[in-house]
Amino acid sequence: MHELPEKLSYTKLIEGDIPPWVRRFIKHTGKAINTYSMIREGEKVLLSVSGGKDSLGLALALSLRRKWMPIDYELQALMINWIEHPIPDEFREKLAQFFASLNIELSIKDEHQYPESFKGEFNCYLCSRNRRRILFEECEKRGISVLALGHHLDDLVETSLMNLCFRGNFSTMQPVQPFFDGKIQMIRPMIEIHENNLKQLAAHYDLPVVKPVCPFDQTNIRSQVKPLVKQLVHIDKFAREHIYNAHTFAGRL
Repeated sequence: MHELPEKLSYTKLIEGDIPPWVRRFIKHTGKAINTYSMIREGEKVLLSVSGGKDSLGLALALSLRRKWMPIDYELQALMINWIEHPIPDEFREKLAQFFASLNIELSIKDEHQYPESFKGEFNCYLCSRNRRRILFEECEKRGISVLALGHHLDDLVETSLMNLCFRGNFSTMQPVQPFFDGKIQMIRPMIEIHENNLKQLAAHYDLPVVKPVCPFDQTNIRSQVKPLVKQLVHIDKFAREHIYNAHTFAGRL
């Protein structure tokens, strides 16, 4: 049995030792930002951090991209730590070090995953709505109008199939989604990035990935749709891109 090679420190990327495949990942993320005018000069952006590979990869891309761009923007990060399923204490320090090295202010907010308003009910929709409420409240408190999420192309494809097959409509997550009459713009800079790119990033570098406990992680509809997407890609390797291009998004030519 072969031992896995030791992971490289993410500080190498911050210091400028960026291999071509990571540079392509960052530039591809930047392409979506430019296509949909997601971030402008001087804007403050709040990153929603789960602690998983996706949000950490997004933080890296947005931070490193600032070094190459003629514009500047401020990045802040918020992690919602569910009291019912908290992250291990040692990861608080690891995450704090990671974001400090990226020059991003990180806050970890302890919140109840099952608030009293749920009246004992709980599902993926309610959890997502609760998280979004907290993020919106934090944006308002900080005077931030841009909220960045770590969704990628596979998330978009899975959402498209879920809505088509189980709700009878061909809608999906938007690259840029306005809320409250445009006061807050929810952006998804990695909307054209394959999930495998993020898996590769986490496999090669010692990102402080921590996966919060989700009681429905292995049983929800999304987890059952994932293998279907893989089957489609076996038939046509561009199946994800075809589904993405079938949508009409504002701002894209």
